[in-house]
Amino acid sequence: MFVLHIALQGCLRARNVEYGVTADTGGHIRYLLDLVEASARDAATRRIVIATRRFSGRLGSDYAEPFERVGEKIEIVRLDTRSASYLEKEEMHGEVPSFAEALIAFIKAEDRRPDVIHAHYADAAVVAAMVEDRLGIPFVFTAHSLGRVKREALGADAAGVAGLDERIASEETALSRASLVIASSRDEAEVQWAGYEAYEPGHIRILPPGSDLQRFAGARTCPNVDASIDRFLTDSSKPTLLALARPVRKKNLAALVTAFGTSPDLRRAANLVIVAGTREDYADLDGDMAETVGELLHLIDRYDLYGSVAYPKTHRPEEVPAIYAYARERRGVFVNTALNEPFGLTLLEAAAVGLPLIATDSGGPNDIIEMCGNGILVDPRSPDALVAAALRILGDPALWDRYAKAGAKAAGAYDWTRHAGRYHGLLGQLLDRVPPAADPKQLLISDIDNTLVGCSDAIRTFGEWRKEQDGLAFGVATGRSFHSAMAILEQQDAPRPQVMITSVGSEIYHLDANGTTYSQDRDWRAVVSRNWNREAAREALATVAGILPQAPLEQRSHKLSYFSDGSPGTVRRIQAALELAGLRCSVIHSHGRYLDILPLRASKGTAVAFVRKHYGLGEDAVFVAGDSGNDIEMLRTIPQAIIVANFSDDLAGLPALSHSYVARRTHALGIIEGVHHFRERALAAAACKPVS
Repeated sequence: MFVLHIALQGCLRARNVEYGVTADTGGHIRYLLDLVEASARDAATRRIVIATRRFSGRLGSDYAEPFERVGEKIEIVRLDTRSASYLEKEEMHGEVPSFAEALIAFIKAEDRRPDVIHAHYADAAVVAAMVEDRLGIPFVFTAHSLGRVKREALGADAAGVAGLDERIASEETALSRASLVIASSRDEAEVQWAGYEAYEPGHIRILPPGSDLQRFAGARTCPNVDASIDRFLTDSSKPTLLALARPVRKKNLAALVTAFGTSPDLRRAANLVIVAGTREDYADLDGDMAETVGELLHLIDRYDLYGSVAYPKTHRPEEVPAIYAYARERRGVFVNTALNEPFGLTLLEAAAVGLPLIATDSGGPNDIIEMCGNGILVDPRSPDALVAAALRILGDPALWDRYAKAGAKAAGAYDWTRHAGRYHGLLGQLLDRVPPAADPKQLLISDIDNTLVGCSDAIRTFGEWRKEQDGLAFGVATGRSFHSAMAILEQQDAPRPQVMITSVGSEIYHLDANGTTYSQDRDWRAVVSRNWNREAAREALATVAGILPQAPLEQRSHKLSYFSDGSPGTVRRIQAALELAGLRCSVIHSHGRYLDILPLRASKGTAVAFVRKHYGLGEDAVFVAGDSGNDIEMLRTIPQAIIVANFSDDLAGLPALSHSYVARRTHALGIIEGVHHFRERALAAAACKPVS
């Protein structure tokens, strides 16, 4: 496979990258270089080219070199555009036509054209679309950060940001034209992209970046690094609140200094260390960076934080592990207060070193802290929340120890080799284009958690069994969102579903003809939208005792999700509150603690019936499998219902499910067992039927 990456922004070179030297030289460059290095280790990768802009000036001569060999399979090609100077991303849209022409000429001159193009950031997607129009090469897209998110984060200040409207328009082009959009987190896929006109959830796939965390897991302190920090501090033995980020407004470092400066308790408990890029004189930095550093220095002076705050001017990439180790040895905390963090590589690094985390609740940190269980999410605009989280961790040694230990999960969960394997699998699917079965004879719909997945050996056996089932369409029905479901299926190497019923039946997605992306069923959307008033339902339940809203990411346009105290009267109180408000909704209670409020017509059962009719199948051609309370409607309405052996919520004892087959085996093996049972019963019934 030959992959060509387009990355116009920042100072891109293969070695000794000066992160933070400009506002656009940050994590996306680290992401790209790590991705191509991991891709090159795959034997199926023949060649990788990174196409970027060629420019000259004060930032160094490397960026004026037209060609840089990175490895045996990897090269950087720098192409001339209209301007020969370094440009920030806000000015980049003017270079798109000239860069596209230069890239098309480069591709035409090569012996073999790329199989696929991977565009990074909005302007690169517009270039890729122009190349596809001329040469027919498909492209995938990674946003890294989004213009609409920046506009919302800046509020009224966004009006003064040049090029933002053009950037958002380019992102719309990317979303509508790319064969696949790769997102780093659920927040990006489900919240950030949702505000775009071309948004189609099933065309976005979450693929968390990897990280080279091994060098961080064994990080040790370094005398030179210690000295560069200690020289600022009166008592360097105190715990450290550490922030490491580029000094730009969206990283919200000023809020961290303000929270620290206005809390006497936090100042007594800890020192604050801010490592914000590399500078000689902040006045020489680019505009946003210079303003940010100036604001930080002003706040340090305003709150008289001298002796309590360290803000070293420079650091080298190889010193970063020792910076984290400095904070760990003082039983400190790593803090990320970005208004939005698309992913958060520094959070992974800090976690691998053994630092507890306090992180913004906007973006990738949601996924990282959910995966590792090693910190606290906060509203980045709430100084009180930040202070409370810091004092809680610093004041509880047992909690600090638990969070510090839990971070070790990061190394296994976010691995570049695993990332590259999934990435190449997606590209291969796009190029091979294996369409779904057009006219299936049978349909199997399974719950995911604790039914399809939960036993790695069972899911492997299920995958092999599935390959042998000609004429059987396979789908899932889950309480998870589309992206959450897809992520767990891919992590478990489950077979790719032809249909996905998600969010407890309130959404249905069908596999597209390309065999990779999915499109939402608009007809089902119209059905469940009838008489659904989400806001009225939320208000009716606001004062009901015994329930607590789940995280924002678990809330959907047609689903409200809560935690329940498990008491028998909770569901009755919810139903009474909804009836009092004149609302008719479906209330689903499962596993003793999860509650979902849905449109009346939405459930796994009604969704399965809709899909059955979509394929023109009778009830006797459908199998469903589940394990818990939110599967009851699906199991109740389909005659060939399978309850896996590891069921909960007393499913096997419910009179309404007496027709179900209760498997002797658990998880995916129970599904196979159940399908065989019903098929054998059907064959036996056919054999006994008299011949006319």
